[in-house]
Amino acid sequence: MVLSAEPLVYLIIFVAVLVIVEGIYLTVFGKSISLNARVNRRLEMLEKGVGREQVLEQLRKEMQQHMDSRGIPLYSLLAEKAQKANIAFSPKQIILVMIGVSIIAYVGLTVGTTAGLAVRLVVAVAMGFGGVFVWINNRAKKRLALIEEQLPDAVELMVRSLRVGHPFSSAIQIVAKEVPDPLGSEIGVIADESAYGRDIGESLKHMAERLDMQDLRFLAVAVSIQQTSGGNLAEILEGLSKVIRARFKLFRRVKAITAEAKWSGTFLSGFPLVALVMINVIQPHYYDEVKDTAAFIPAALVAGAFLVANVFVMRALVNIKV
Repeated sequence: MVLSAEPLVYLIIFVAVLVIVEGIYLTVFGKSISLNARVNRRLEMLEKGVGREQVLEQLRKEMQQHMDSRGIPLYSLLAEKAQKANIAFSPKQIILVMIGVSIIAYVGLTVGTTAGLAVRLVVAVAMGFGGVFVWINNRAKKRLALIEEQLPDAVELMVRSLRVGHPFSSAIQIVAKEVPDPLGSEIGVIADESAYGRDIGESLKHMAERLDMQDLRFLAVAVSIQQTSGGNLAEILEGLSKVIRARFKLFRRVKAITAEAKWSGTFLSGFPLVALVMINVIQPHYYDEVKDTAAFIPAALVAGAFLVANVFVMRALVNIKV
């Protein structure tokens, strides 16, 4: 039995690309950029002596720079995800990281595999772009999930602040100080913009559209209606917090109910690929008798198309909107 380690080398190199990208990001921006930081990044920058105006400018630049660079070829595929993940890297820096990890992947493929030059180049570029895309996509999902989890507590904190007599602008500032990242810095930007004269309702609406979150849209609409029509904002926000928390609980319940189906779909989608890799590792010459036949390439393409269709079908079956 002849074992081929090349499939494992490809997997190891791709995982290494993800680790390198995360390591570079944390090295450049420090632990304050992590999603689970206890002290939000805005407050940490202020404590270091950076002026409030400079902090606001820096955070707003990070929030807008990716969508402003959608005209860059291929980067348009990353721009929306990078905006939701609030990646502090500029678009040019992200492209440089892609090039850097592609070079690292090419060196790894050259050392660890016997693939041809063209194959190594294509796979290295795919790993560089794909690795950065997977990293940004994962950070975007985690960040939005954390914001959804923090939002009910933040709204309830606003309600308590309003009931003790604070104006809404002060309630926003209290939330910006008490809530950790990622929501803390987002609300902090709104507080700073309010201090410089921007309407809070407009800032909340802009944040909701940028993050594409329905609960934030509810909050922005509630604040805008109260500003134009009046009313007890504390009662409005208290009802909103209950609605948001109920939707969050329902979403968690749906997620728990569909967890088995999602894992089944993942298994059914991934098992053929794992089986293919294991066959090539255990018996590299398994397909030698048929790979030169005329039907081999069409059959492989049909099998690949069915695998891709399976992924989309499985995802659609368990993608329940709440």
